[in-house]
Amino acid sequence: MAPDEREQFERATLPHLDAAYNLARWLTKDQHAAEDVVQEAFYRAARYFGSFRGGDGRAWLLSVVRRAAFDWLTKQRAQLAVVFNEDTHDRGDESSNPAFLAVQKCDQALVRKALEGLPPQLREAIVLRELEGMSYEEIATVTEVPIGTVMSRIARGRQQLQERLTALSEGEVI
Repeated sequence: MAPDEREQFERATLPHLDAAYNLARWLTKDQHAAEDVVQEAFYRAARYFGSFRGGDGRAWLLSVVRRAAFDWLTKQRAQLAVVFNEDTHDRGDESSNPAFLAVQKCDQALVRKALEGLPPQLREAIVLRELEGMSYEEIATVTEVPIGTVMSRIARGRQQLQERLTALSEGEVI
């Protein structure tokens, strides 16, 4: 990598290292695996930096992290199949958002346990939207799925998160 290219790579990716780790951590559910995934993602990103077209380095890097995380998950265990309902849409009302309410009112350990119990695609969508503050369009870019699928995953993720939080707060085993 030429010095100019290395400098461009660092400017485009290093500010998003924490977001990369955060996404990897939530997808893998394992601190050490997340570190490995981020390392692999940065290796891939550096190797294929020539394909970066400029613009939002965060979305580009997180899509690389996502691919690396799912590669890791595939090697570790079979991925869960999830059926998506494209007719379900986000109301955009924060007062009914279980992730927002949970972070505001619940014990962080319960929220973590509930989030970790979500299927990978739903957990990914919730983490990118609620914890990373990404727009639906940015999430669609990162996950390489249509925006309707993003909306469906977020809606289903919020619904399942709410159900899990309710069960956990009532002492049920989920």
